[in-house]
Amino acid sequence: MVSADPTSVPLDPRQIARAHRAVELLHSHVYFAPETEQHLTGVGLQPGRMCYFAGRSAPMGAVGAGTVAATFYNFSPALIARSIPAAWSLATPEQVLAARLDAARASLTRLLGDAASSDEVAELAGLLRDACTPLTPEGRPLYAGHADLPWPEEPLLVLWHGATLLREHRGDGHIAALLHSGLSSLEALVTHTAMGRGFTPEAAKATRGWSEEEWTAAARALADRGLLDDAGLTEEGVELRARLEVHTDALSADPWLHLGPERTARVVELGKGLSRRLVAAGALSASGLAGS
Repeated sequence: MVSADPTSVPLDPRQIARAHRAVELLHSHVYFAPETEQHLTGVGLQPGRMCYFAGRSAPMGAVGAGTVAATFYNFSPALIARSIPAAWSLATPEQVLAARLDAARASLTRLLGDAASSDEVAELAGLLRDACTPLTPEGRPLYAGHADLPWPEEPLLVLWHGATLLREHRGDGHIAALLHSGLSSLEALVTHTAMGRGFTPEAAKATRGWSEEEWTAAARALADRGLLDDAGLTEEGVELRARLEVHTDALSADPWLHLGPERTARVVELGKGLSRRLVAAGALSASGLAGS
């Protein structure tokens, strides 16, 4: 496991972030794929946000809204409470997990076309499975739930499961970094939108369920800390977000330290190639699930 000191990771931090970005869409496309809602409503869930909240939290079991809010971090607890725990009266976590796996298979098969059964998919699946071997569940509840699931046998689903484990492990670490920085869930979201990278406050409020009053109060608290002003993030705010990314990279370096530079570079090459296919096939026809 890497050192807690984010400056001591013996790997180019840019390669860590690059590797995660290269494979993230192989997992996260399911949140935009029509197959996901089709399969999850097919087992009884209501369309819309319930499919997202229940689908992603199902590996942890029939948990309550508080657990989902804690592990997803930047959604309003009130928004989550409209779907959880009601979802578990409509479908069991086991049914949701089976439907989600079917959705991943269907969406990747459609989006990748002939490449879904290619040597590249099989090679990347093997690399991602190996990359996951040093990961541990301590302090990573959402990852731990997914890690308890058995590995699929099909290379296409091994690819998806491996990308999922890497994404949730990194996400849990990112939340730890946010907590260490003293940012609440909403403050993390406000500072994320203030970075000006396309995820606007309007979109964040609409998709995350925060009210105008809650958003204003969080912005005021950030301003009181000297992190935000009328122009956006202050110099201190920019520095804080930069430290967050460095810390997150350090906490998610183990898979790539295990693979080493050459095999990590191969993950980037293969992941980017397959992700480009997903985008070209319309995998991101909707947006709104950006991070914090």
